[in-house]
Amino acid sequence: MTIINSTEFQVYFSCETPDSNFSKTLLIHQLFEAQALCSPSSIAIEFEGECVSYQELNQRANRLAHHLQVLGVQPDILVGLCLERSLELIIAVLAILKAGGAYLPLDLNYPAERLSFMLENAQASILLTQSHLCKGLSLQTTHRFCLDSNEEAIAQNPTTNPQSEVTPDNLAYVIYTSGSTGKPKGVAMPHRPLVNLIAWQLQNSTVSSTAKTLQYTPISFDVSFQEIFATLTTGGTLVLITEQMRRDPTSLLEFLNQAGIERLFLPFVALQQLAEVAQMESIIPTSLREVITAGEQLRITGAIAHLFNHVPQCSLHNHYGPSETHVVTAFSLTGSVQDWPALPPIGQPIANSQIHLLDSQLQPVPVGVPGELYVGGVSLARGYFNSTELTAQRFIVSPFNKCDRLYKTGDLARYLADGNIEYLGRIDQQVKIRGYRIELGEIENVLEQHSQVRQAVVVARNDIPGEQRLVAYIVADAMVPATSVSELRQFLRSQLPEYMVPSAIVLLDKLPVTPSGKIDRKALPVPNYGTNQENLVAPQTPTEIALANIWSDILGLTQVGIYDHFLDLGGHSLLATQVISRIRNVLQIELPLRCLFESATIAELAKLIETGRQQIQSIQLPPIQPVGRDANLPLAFVQEPLWFLDQLVPNNPFYNIPQAFRLNGFLNVQALEQSFQEIINRHEILRTTFKAVDGQPIQIIHPSPIFKLPVIDSTTQESQVWGLIIEEARRSFDLSEDLMLRAALFKLSETEHFLLINLHHIVCDGWSINVLLQELATLYTAFASEQTSPLSDLTIQYTDFAVWQRQCLQGEIRERQLAYWQEQLNGLPPILPLPTDFPRPPVSTYRGARHFLSLSASLTKELQELSRREGVTFFMTLLAAFQTLLFHYTRQDDIAIGSLVANRHRPELEEMLGFFANTIVLRTDLSGLPSFRQLLQRVREMTLGAYAHQDLPFEELVQALQPDRALNHNPLVQVVFNLQNTPTSTWEVPGVTLTDLPLDNKTAKFDLFLELAVTPTDLVGYFEYSTDLFAATTIARMAGHFQKLLEDIVANPDTKVSDICLLSIAEQQQLYTWNQTQGDFPQECIHQLFEAQVEQTPDAIAIEFAAQQLTYQELNQQANQLAHYLQTLGVKPEVVVGICIERSPQMAIGLLGILKAGGAYVPLDPAYPQERLAFMLNNSQASVLLAQQNLIEKVATHNTRVVCIDSEWEAIAQNPTTNPQSEVTPDNLAYVIYTSGSTGKPKGVAMPHRP
Repeated sequence: MTIINSTEFQVYFSCETPDSNFSKTLLIHQLFEAQALCSPSSIAIEFEGECVSYQELNQRANRLAHHLQVLGVQPDILVGLCLERSLELIIAVLAILKAGGAYLPLDLNYPAERLSFMLENAQASILLTQSHLCKGLSLQTTHRFCLDSNEEAIAQNPTTNPQSEVTPDNLAYVIYTSGSTGKPKGVAMPHRPLVNLIAWQLQNSTVSSTAKTLQYTPISFDVSFQEIFATLTTGGTLVLITEQMRRDPTSLLEFLNQAGIERLFLPFVALQQLAEVAQMESIIPTSLREVITAGEQLRITGAIAHLFNHVPQCSLHNHYGPSETHVVTAFSLTGSVQDWPALPPIGQPIANSQIHLLDSQLQPVPVGVPGELYVGGVSLARGYFNSTELTAQRFIVSPFNKCDRLYKTGDLARYLADGNIEYLGRIDQQVKIRGYRIELGEIENVLEQHSQVRQAVVVARNDIPGEQRLVAYIVADAMVPATSVSELRQFLRSQLPEYMVPSAIVLLDKLPVTPSGKIDRKALPVPNYGTNQENLVAPQTPTEIALANIWSDILGLTQVGIYDHFLDLGGHSLLATQVISRIRNVLQIELPLRCLFESATIAELAKLIETGRQQIQSIQLPPIQPVGRDANLPLAFVQEPLWFLDQLVPNNPFYNIPQAFRLNGFLNVQALEQSFQEIINRHEILRTTFKAVDGQPIQIIHPSPIFKLPVIDSTTQESQVWGLIIEEARRSFDLSEDLMLRAALFKLSETEHFLLINLHHIVCDGWSINVLLQELATLYTAFASEQTSPLSDLTIQYTDFAVWQRQCLQGEIRERQLAYWQEQLNGLPPILPLPTDFPRPPVSTYRGARHFLSLSASLTKELQELSRREGVTFFMTLLAAFQTLLFHYTRQDDIAIGSLVANRHRPELEEMLGFFANTIVLRTDLSGLPSFRQLLQRVREMTLGAYAHQDLPFEELVQALQPDRALNHNPLVQVVFNLQNTPTSTWEVPGVTLTDLPLDNKTAKFDLFLELAVTPTDLVGYFEYSTDLFAATTIARMAGHFQKLLEDIVANPDTKVSDICLLSIAEQQQLYTWNQTQGDFPQECIHQLFEAQVEQTPDAIAIEFAAQQLTYQELNQQANQLAHYLQTLGVKPEVVVGICIERSPQMAIGLLGILKAGGAYVPLDPAYPQERLAFMLNNSQASVLLAQQNLIEKVATHNTRVVCIDSEWEAIAQNPTTNPQSEVTPDNLAYVIYTSGSTGKPKGVAMPHRP
């Protein structure tokens, strides 16, 4: 439905700029070549005192272009460009285009990882750079070509314009912009839209064609193209500056005057900064005649108005256009500055571009009504390079003309009455706070109306987990008295409803900006909400105060109110376990974990404790005490299966836990070695070995050995070093002799090392790794500064826990837990039937691999929001999603998978090394077609029940349940999910940074193991899978399906889990493509094809049976005789004829005869029961039965006319041998064949000739 009438619709389309002429065949570099021919001696470029004429610039670019062509550059070949601001940069851009290629700009300020991704993703064949820049670039398949070291070779090439086959539809550049997935996306821009832009720019510029233009924008941003070619295609001079000057507003202002710059392209933030400095230091760039701004909403601030009041001859142009389209609208501000609007519109479309403002149904919105801005016309990029799925999402088919495309910008705008377009902000800047939909831009506009506010940015943050809050960032105007937060808050309350007043207001000296000059919202600091949070009620009673202290400590908050919800503050199941543990110690109360989720505020929990002490189980477990070391010391329950597996398959690396790190900085190797020594001294478990006594494994604790850290000098290729690390990571442990901790240092240079730490799982778990790293950092810091260890002594060791566990986990406690699991796992299928690529081997080899994945920050945030809304933990949401994925893969609604619990219920266990983690079985019922929201509640109840009974060791459970066991799969669960919520330790030591390196030691303990970890920005992890069962492509596809599923559930959690589509757009397209099987096939009926063959080979043998042979002509003639005979009996199209004949030439004659008569045959197998044959004959309503005499008794014919092909052949043979005529068509029946039916009765499949 559309709410716009026909008149408005006409107005809507009249707002588009009509097509205007521009060269549809010329290329952007050819426009430059034409200008070089017109004004060869004019100055094209100035840089640091050097001037280059158009002729010289063209010749130098030509030489490089010819050389690039020799290197294979041609249309749609990408050439990486990593150069400092210099003449060579402009020459290189021109040369790449002249060679026919497209340039890929690489900003030196970007991280090396981002640059490597861009080169790899863009499949750049060549990288143009300079020798001193090569060090920071990691190249694999890209050929590096250094301009400075190849000057002589380049100079040998011709100076004439090179020839290439490039067309306006070939690429000119690929520029990468930030992507919502966390990976940058490459905008692939062809020549045609860029030529259109430059042609429009030339027609609408307010400066002379020979004007001087500053090249301000980094080459990695699309505005730089406009700066360069709007100048070099008109005879103007392009003035380059150094990066240092670009970042210094005072120096830049002075340079503008000194160089006589007339045209300036600046993002709004940079323009505002320049105007402020101009105002404060009274430096006015009087030579300016034209300023063009883009990138963000233009605001006419006091400083900008002051600047343009002092340069009245200078016009200001507001351009709009995302990277995917470049500039598509423009609005000019001229005349008196006092008449300029505070928020100028973005204007009207440029030539050959269209702007559509549409609603969610892609219907045009009326004038004045906000809609999403879509761009059409010649301005569109080709799409995103190497990303067809993302391209299909953002470049859609036009609803107005199916032959055209539109780009979906995600921007909100509206038409003004005069046809100009008003920009309203990003659609994703619409937020919902406590149910209210809020436009952040509206709050920003109100703030900037305050006399003391120079700039304002408002964002919605989740710093207080679970509660999205508005935060305003303010830059005060230095020209007016200092402002106060309370005054600003009062001002906002006078202008806006309460729900739109920010919870926090942060005063900044300046707003952070991205390299392109846009406000960097991600870099805005975390506000200090302080202790003045509204509606916060402080704890009063002793119980509330104790609980508040526990929550504050574990959640890392300075203050907690008694009505704050545990999940809203960032709580999850692992933290809940710690809270219960602290409550046990501090308040001497044993609370089930469920209580913390059902009474999730301090007020409710305190009331539960104070009023229900008599109903709450008191602590019965004794404290963990040190035990003597002279007796045989048992293993903990979780250690036993690992020891038995090692006995069964000795010298295996299956349970190695290798960790690899890159260390950058000057490393004190002696301090690092001393730190490892102290950790081994400190933790007995690392110097524990295992052996059997009387058939039972025991622990043997050894004195601390002298630890030597191997240092391997590895100045060879990094890939070779990595091979050594993998080899060392897979070296097995001898549990009866070895130290259970190994480390090795690989020296790449004086300031770069690889560190490998390897432990056996029998002494370590994920939590332990973080404890180890924290202690290593603390000790290294102390020893590097020649101090003693600051770590306090451990009061107990892992062995003490093992003895305590065996003493406590027995009797009533064990029986109660076991009873729960016996009921929960009753009837559990022995194996989860995941489809595999390879048959399951008789014995598992434990060979495996990993597929790493990363989920975007936005998706992670949406999943966390969903969790909070539904009152479940993040783990529960991800578990429900993973089980939904398995439901789709197995088509089974009973899904049981394993999960790991930390099993550190007591505070004294939190700082210990050792294997504490236990596996629990999480079994979910997905029957009854639940929605995902309903499934979340099922998973919540199931998970809380499992957590309440998590103490029973998995191996004890297996022994008690006695499931069918085999050497090729794990008992009870073959698939495991784990969310790493363990406290992560950071390596904070002076002078050295540590980076975690993902390490795959090519083993798999389960069929499939999904591990995810929450980082400060996103969700990362991997699928570890058995290569005995799965191919890498299958798991990669599964990972894609998992991400698609997560995206769908946050978009619509009320979707039934059975209705969620796992297929990506690309996969759906692939399925569609596979079904594009159209091809030519004969339009005749099947017997007509036989007749055609008879014409070609009449004497060839058609049938052999025993000693009998029939040629094609004989077979055709006999079938014709039968066909004529059947036609006399009424056989014609759609008439069914039963045929009951034993294997013989008569069977072939019968089938052909029926078809030639125009009828359809029903085959009746003589071996079938008589009752079934009778049903088939009657159900098909066969009018004639063609049979052999000896088989007539097999079929109860009732009213069917019987023709005996053997006994009646003499009469049949009286008919003509010519092909009979019939009205049968390819859509008439050829046969009806009966198959088994679900009702118990056979069902007849009616098949026409055409298929």
